[in-house]
Amino acid sequence: MTPRQATDAAGPRSPIRRRRRERRITQAELADAAGVSRQTIIAVEQGDYAPSVYLALRIARALEATVEELFIEADDDATTETTTEGARP
Repeated sequence: MTPRQATDAAGPRSPIRRRRRERRITQAELADAAGVSRQTIIAVEQGDYAPSVYLALRIARALEATVEELFIEADDDATTETTTEGARP
């Protein structure tokens, strides 16, 4: 799992931090729920630490979110191409 860039993960753009604040959960409470130290949660929120898949799942469950919502960056440039059957360029 690739950590988010620090500039993207820090501040209000961090989906983990944003979700934790929405749910009014402290970093210490999230750490207890996920079974890690508060320092680990801080590092994950800042993008300095890439959690294992298992830890990402525990954090997501504690925040009642999905791993994808918290750890997977959306690809805004994604486009889908459609082709017409039988059409040739």
